Amino acid sequence: MTFSRREFLKGTAAGIALSVLAGPAMAAQQNNSEAEKWVKGVCRYCGTGCGILVGVKGGKAVAVKGDPNNHNQGLLCLKGAMLIPVIYATDRLLKPMIRKGGKADKLTEVSWDEALDFAAARFKKVLAENGPGAIAYYGSGQALTEESYVANKIWKGGLKSNNVDGNPRLCMASAVAGYTTTFGKDEPLGTYGDIDAASCFFIIGSNTSEAHPVLFQRIAKRKESSSKVKVIVVDPRRTNTSRIADVHVTFKPGTDLALLNGMAHVIIKEELDNARFYGKYCNFMKGNDAVTFDEYKKFLEDYTPEKVEAITGVPAATTVKIAKMFAESPGTISLWCMGINQRFKGVWANNLLHNLHLLTGQIGRPGATPLSLTGQPNACGGVRDVGALAHLLPGGRVVENDAHRKEMEELWQLPPGTIAPKMGRHTIALYEGMISRDVKAVFIHCTNPAHTLPNLNKLTKGLETAFVAITECFKTAETLKYADVVFPDAFWCEKEGVYGCTERRYSLIEQAIKPSGEARPAVDILMEFGKRVGVDPKLIPYKNSADIWDEWRQISAKSVYNFSGITRARLKKESGIKWPCPTEQHPGTNLRYVRDEDPMVPKDHPDKMFFYGKPDGKAVIFLRPYEPPFEPADAEYPFVLTTGRVIDHWHTATMTGTVPELKKAYPGAYVEVNPEDAKKLHIANGDMVVLETRRDKMTFPARVTDTCMPGLVFTPFFDQKLLVNKLFHDAADPISKEPEYKICATKVYKA
Repeated sequence: MTFSRREFLKGTAAGIALSVLAGPAMAAQQNNSEAEKWVKGVCRYCGTGCGILVGVKGGKAVAVKGDPNNHNQGLLCLKGAMLIPVIYATDRLLKPMIRKGGKADKLTEVSWDEALDFAAARFKKVLAENGPGAIAYYGSGQALTEESYVANKIWKGGLKSNNVDGNPRLCMASAVAGYTTTFGKDEPLGTYGDIDAASCFFIIGSNTSEAHPVLFQRIAKRKESSSKVKVIVVDPRRTNTSRIADVHVTFKPGTDLALLNGMAHVIIKEELDNARFYGKYCNFMKGNDAVTFDEYKKFLEDYTPEKVEAITGVPAATTVKIAKMFAESPGTISLWCMGINQRFKGVWANNLLHNLHLLTGQIGRPGATPLSLTGQPNACGGVRDVGALAHLLPGGRVVENDAHRKEMEELWQLPPGTIAPKMGRHTIALYEGMISRDVKAVFIHCTNPAHTLPNLNKLTKGLETAFVAITECFKTAETLKYADVVFPDAFWCEKEGVYGCTERRYSLIEQAIKPSGEARPAVDILMEFGKRVGVDPKLIPYKNSADIWDEWRQISAKSVYNFSGITRARLKKESGIKWPCPTEQHPGTNLRYVRDEDPMVPKDHPDKMFFYGKPDGKAVIFLRPYEPPFEPADAEYPFVLTTGRVIDHWHTATMTGTVPELKKAYPGAYVEVNPEDAKKLHIANGDMVVLETRRDKMTFPARVTDTCMPGLVFTPFFDQKLLVNKLFHDAADPISKEPEYKICATKVYKA
């Protein structure tokens, strides 16, 4: 079934439930009388986690529609509504392949046994000659929870290598560290339900309209419900998101740390702070040292609205205005994404957002919460929760904690001392380890690092030297150029497993159809590979992904991530359940850390809130000073370059690029140039423009638009022919190790 984008919009007009304010079209349902049955699942794209029903006829998927029982209430964005063509794309990988003669040879189709033996033999050789530190696993926030869990167990428990990391390091690591340092544990406090109760939306570092369109529709709907609901958008770009803003704050890129401290200064000066709340529930910290409220107040003297204006360019009156809106609202929700996380001081930025909520008491009740928006469909449930990062173990445990390692060895029935005591290599260090040849073999699952890594000219050198085994679904993935072995992975509804979205909601993707060609579910690939490398079969005894889920569910019961009540049977019956959920009778949790709401807080606890991730049960308000970005604009490179998504494509477009209607809407990358800058540079709309950084230069067609403020240029990163990440540096946040994609210095000139 094929149809144009215009025909799709026209044909689903009866199902469109979106005001003019919300911008992108939403399909409430896609009627298809041909479907013989509808199978429950979750969208394959962003971290919103929209429920989907897949229509099946004659063993083939023929239609999708939104699940009315999931949080999206039947709505899907255009990408989600057009998932069917992706399944049957001509670009699908359908057979295993290897390079028999090394990197210079062509990939050749082989049998599964030959491909698995070829990969296992190389990994076994590396292990024998160099030890566990020379092998690695690089995973994905797109992988199913069961896949990430079993891979983590194989590498850390079976192969004794903590070199387990993944692409969530590139997008959510700073949010993880922000939650953990402030509250003691990862993952949001609230849920999407808070959107319906909020009176003020503080959106910063997020083009929600294009990156999370279904949530944006919900925000727009809430705004339309009452004139008292206000929206603040803080973004150097004037995006579609800012069109619904009561106040749109532009600022000098990379200076929002100063703005957030300035808001805190105003809140305290105007006596809008909630001393009763933070006096009872918070500590003040400068680094690892405790300080007093008076010391914090003195620290903020460097961030008066006037001083903030000098740093950020935001008028002093605007800082005062938005601080008052934030504090005085009956309920304020903060929403942020990569503009905050992908920063050299991304953890600090997260901490400062949390500070505002703790200072004002805008936390722990409906409509009042900080809520980070997740970029990938399973970065939360499938990587963060199961501990598939270099420093983590399942359930919030930490590799370098002796007690945590011992506990996981007991749970996994491993001999004491099996799990290595030192954390593995985070993403940038992992690829640098390949360049230095310290890491000699890597298994890459469900991600495309040759497109998504920063500073690609440097880091892809690691893929040139290491032995690379990958699972992949599409022939267009850039990483295929470096693969020694390719395992065709079953795609989306061709297999069964769990996704965990932004709001701590676990939902089941049920298998709707058989895998295409010779593709296999990744859990089967991982387990068979592990056994052939030498992992004890008793460590991975599972018959299917449901067995893996049950083990992970039982392990969660020993942690504060307890979701042991979320059984496979419940997931088949219900459209998602929010953890903590300790029993099969528990309905799931909306408000974490709140007595009588969060089952991890004892019912007889003397206080309403209890931040149980901290030893003393108190959250932290941090003194985090303003620091500039790693590579600010200067005389030689006078512009700031930033990057992000567009509504019609997702990540590297290996999926959305297979859909003609989406490809036609955004056929390639471009560069946005402000009219003032364009006039000075003699650039007209459509001219070819060069972006030159300290790492590379590339040519793009220009879009002359006031979307970007003067001095800022923007280009999307989806284009497989223009790998814009070649332009960006790989400097990372010293705490989270997340790279700063959002800011680098560039020259701009006409080609």
